[in-house]
Amino acid sequence: MKLKKHFEQGGKLERLYPVYEMLLGMLLIPPMPTRSGAHIRDHYDIKRMMVSVIIAGVPALIFGTYNAGYQHYLSAGVYASVMDCFIKGAWLVVPIFIVVYAVGGFWEVLFAVVRRHDIAEGFLVTGFLIPLIVPPTIPLWQVAIGTSFGIIIGKEVFGGTGMNVFNPALVTRAFIFFAYPSSISGNEVWTSVGSKVVDTYTMATPLAVATSAGGSDVVKLLADNGYTFSSMFFGLEPGSIGETSAFMILLGGVFLLLNGVASWRIILSVFAGGYLTALLFNFAAPGAGHPFALPAHYHLVMGGFAFGAVFMATDPVSASATNTGKYIYGFMIGALAILVRLVNPAYPEGIMLAILFMNAFAPLIDSVVIWGSVRRRQKRASK
Repeated sequence: MKLKKHFEQGGKLERLYPVYEMLLGMLLIPPMPTRSGAHIRDHYDIKRMMVSVIIAGVPALIFGTYNAGYQHYLSAGVYASVMDCFIKGAWLVVPIFIVVYAVGGFWEVLFAVVRRHDIAEGFLVTGFLIPLIVPPTIPLWQVAIGTSFGIIIGKEVFGGTGMNVFNPALVTRAFIFFAYPSSISGNEVWTSVGSKVVDTYTMATPLAVATSAGGSDVVKLLADNGYTFSSMFFGLEPGSIGETSAFMILLGGVFLLLNGVASWRIILSVFAGGYLTALLFNFAAPGAGHPFALPAHYHLVMGGFAFGAVFMATDPVSASATNTGKYIYGFMIGALAILVRLVNPAYPEGIMLAILFMNAFAPLIDSVVIWGSVRRRQKRASK
């Protein structure tokens, strides 16, 4: 606290006050008691909400770390213990976290210093989610560029935490996908050992298998490649680090719901929209060998659908805020995700684009809902 005078207005280090305030908040309890007026005191603040999201994502992270190592040894044809898989997975996953937090933290501090405002806690969650939505083999320099784009263009240009229109983590993934598609999609990116090691080893994701049915029964084709509904639900399959295990994701989702962080309306409507849309395509399928014939409940555990519904669509900043709007917003995300999966053969995953698209429409949805409520109240008042 003796250093405070150097960072306050008029001090030699005045411009670095946001950095001082950040370190003070992390290491000490700031002596800022309430002095006057009526205040609502609650134990649940922004920092605790951010920590809750991170805690909810830990099961998916732990399993994703193990799965990264498991897929590595599986592709090499080597039997490995659980500990070996965790160690190898950590060697792949931890560097991604370090790069994301280092690069993203740099931009957060820089913008806070230039704009002379406090460093927000929002990046704690964004930095945690970005590594979970990329494959374990993603080049670190691409992670650095993508994180820079997601923080600067996805958040800071809008004014920082709480002002962004789009989810910054998804903006990062979208940038990497369109700028470096070979590093984030395709069968060769999901393990740290290429297919040249074992030519007979398949690394295709379930979505890639399902979209290439080619006249074969799509469910049987998935089973022949080792993908049953149960295996996809629990998640021992190729995929992005935190997206493969629907079971672990749902555990985190329950924690978020119990803490009141995530909106159950959004989560429920995303799954409902996805299921009903997939069911509609089932009726339109010309036969069991068409991707449209994939059972509706399979879609809910494949790819990043569950992770997007629980952790991305529920972002309170970029999602709809009204209760009715949340139902519409979530339902459209689920429906669009399945539509992109099944209609666009070049892009078998659709949850990322669906969420970003609906992020842009969330304010409009809320506006229509609010004005509809206002008009109904006016009619009742005029009677």
